[in-house]
Amino acid sequence: MNERVTLRAEFAGSRNATLAARLDLPSADARAYAVFAHCFTCSKDLQAASRIARGLSERGIGVLRFDFTGLGHSGGEFASTNFSSNVEDLVAACDWLRSEHGAPSLLVGHSLGGAAVLAGAASVPEVRAVATIGAPADPAHVAHLIASATEEIEVRGEARVAIGGREFTVRKQFLDDLTEQRHRERIRDLGRALLILHSPDDRTVPIEEAARIYGAARHPKSFVSLDGADHLLTAERDAVFVADLLAVWALRYVI
Repeated sequence: MNERVTLRAEFAGSRNATLAARLDLPSADARAYAVFAHCFTCSKDLQAASRIARGLSERGIGVLRFDFTGLGHSGGEFASTNFSSNVEDLVAACDWLRSEHGAPSLLVGHSLGGAAVLAGAASVPEVRAVATIGAPADPAHVAHLIASATEEIEVRGEARVAIGGREFTVRKQFLDDLTEQRHRERIRDLGRALLILHSPDDRTVPIEEAARIYGAARHPKSFVSLDGADHLLTAERDAVFVADLLAVWALRYVI
């Protein structure tokens, strides 16, 4: 396996805020490039994201992972973002990677990031393969995380919501944007090889969501069960397993 080099990067996102990113590169020339989109309210530095990026780079695939607007080390206000702006951030990341190193031929997304890569692939013509990890079939699935505050958001226009042990301001425009997504059609018309990775033990996004994605997608499509893994892939062996699978599968399509 190749050793890797990690570089820091910055570029403008969908709300003109500066987005923070890391680019994991193999020591030799990259055989291909990928962009990794993190889970809802997470960051590029989540253990699973860094382990997967490391695993792919060790196998010759350069990986750009970035923080969405208002999260991690990126600028901007989370309250002004929504699913559509996340997709725009993803496309901005692909544009930066194309101009500075090479266009991504692989998109990988974790949880809501998985929904984002399914939506954003159409705007990145060089992408040949897309992989989702614990992703919902519809972005609106995340609304259950803020269900206790939905009434307040509808009445007041916004509310403070606890997600993953942290508080965020969620505005009505976020909920409205979720209802406007036509995600099933995007999956049907993806036109790229698709790998769906999901754990039957996922308590955040149930395995039935993977079945819905698989049912809506056209071939070539594949599903792999991540038996025993939790939603965030906190066990190192699960993240390493995902990286190994991704590398072997993706190289079939992106080289």
